Amino acid sequence: MEENKTFCAADYKSNQSVRWCPGCGDHAILNSLHKAMATVGVPPHMTAVISGIGCSSRLPYYMNTYGFHTIHGRAAAIATGFKVANPEMTVWQISGDGDGLAIGGNHFIHAVRRNIDINMLLFNNKIYGLTKGQYSPTSDRGFVSKSSPYGTTEDPFIPAELVFGARGNFFARSIDVELQTSQEVLVAAARHKGASVVEILQNCVIFNNGIHNFITDKEHRAERTIHLRHGEKMLFGPNNERGLVQDGFLLKAVTVGEDGYTLDDVLVHDAHCPSNFLHQQLAMMDGHDLPLAVGVIRDVEAPVYNDEVTEQVAEVRARKGFDTLRDMILAGETWEVK
Repeated sequence: MEENKTFCAADYKSNQSVRWCPGCGDHAILNSLHKAMATVGVPPHMTAVISGIGCSSRLPYYMNTYGFHTIHGRAAAIATGFKVANPEMTVWQISGDGDGLAIGGNHFIHAVRRNIDINMLLFNNKIYGLTKGQYSPTSDRGFVSKSSPYGTTEDPFIPAELVFGARGNFFARSIDVELQTSQEVLVAAARHKGASVVEILQNCVIFNNGIHNFITDKEHRAERTIHLRHGEKMLFGPNNERGLVQDGFLLKAVTVGEDGYTLDDVLVHDAHCPSNFLHQQLAMMDGHDLPLAVGVIRDVEAPVYNDEVTEQVAEVRARKGFDTLRDMILAGETWEVK
């Protein structure tokens, strides 16, 4: 163990050439992840990065850690098995919106529901990039793509809504171009005990270029996003002149100093509140009437699946006297077939 060593981002980089399209948002996310891992300080040999299939799923090749490039949609299932078998390891799961929410959707919600201690990164570019431009589970209604030439006729998944529907305890969001925010939420995800989901709005320059421009455009980003931090006022705008207030059971964006609203009326973010009512409202804001929330939206402690399993196995072994799997099998009623 290298418990006393201070790590830098380069310690987590492999010697492989990064093979993503120039300008792809994945480059920025990889950079943020390397830096976040160095901040957390878990040694590379105690870290595993597990992915499914897709452009984002190439990421394990660029990590100087244990890695597993698995099959389509199964990253969460394999990450779950790996963590339960190796509870001392830090596990990162990498998925795109197609890999994670279409074929992998069932594994995604159950990993969140069980509260497996894995860090789930969801790269959301609202498109299938690796397979060349089909619409994905997060593509907007009416979206024109190679597999929907006349526009989609269905509504998309909203990742945050899935997480809260699965009783998730940690949800954060960032944008690929916001490197500092990405590092902040990735560090928080790693330090959270249990399933942590980080949605990163990512740009595919080839098949869906500019899909997040309404939010990410520098001219409007300050007024269309709000960076939430635990214990701080929910302020946004170019000069933090706007804020979120309670309006009955709903949220409302106001300008401080106008219409009778003061700084005292602006809500303080409590990421640790057990109730998810306000957290879900914050996570569902989309940048239109209310600003899109980035940062750590929910971070609540709850029983962790792999810890519970480890404790249960130890208790049963002690009570039943099992030392091996063979002991357990032969402890029950047995018969011989001749």
